[in-house]
Amino acid sequence: QVQLIESGGGLVEAGGSLRLSCAASGTIWYLATMGWYRQAPGNQRELVALMASDGNANYQHSVKGRFTISRDGHKNTVSLQLNSLKPEDTGIYYCYAEHRRNLYQKDDVWGQGTQVTVSS
Repeated sequence: QVQLIESGGGLVEAGGSLRLSCAASGTIWYLATMGWYRQAPGNQRELVALMASDGNANYQHSVKGRFTISRDGHKNTVSLQLNSLKPEDTGIYYCYAEHRRNLYQKDDVWGQGTQVTVSS
């Protein structure tokens, strides 16, 4: 079973920066995609950024140019650099991994979440 452990997050003023990190552990076959989602109070969980194993990245439109996702395939880690933070970026950030045992078996794995709070 794969586990995701997040670190980082916290309280920052608007315009500030934070860095989130996530490490996968356990019995890992292949992590096809790793990335981050977030959930603000009263809202649904939404995609922030994802990176495939080939390095291709997708970002939510509102974070493009401010957030940068990076990934280390050898260490099974993914990080998210958050710059120029806005109050609307506040929420719980969840690490996500698409774990594949083979072509047909896929597990969606989630971290426990880390709080990001941006004050105005």
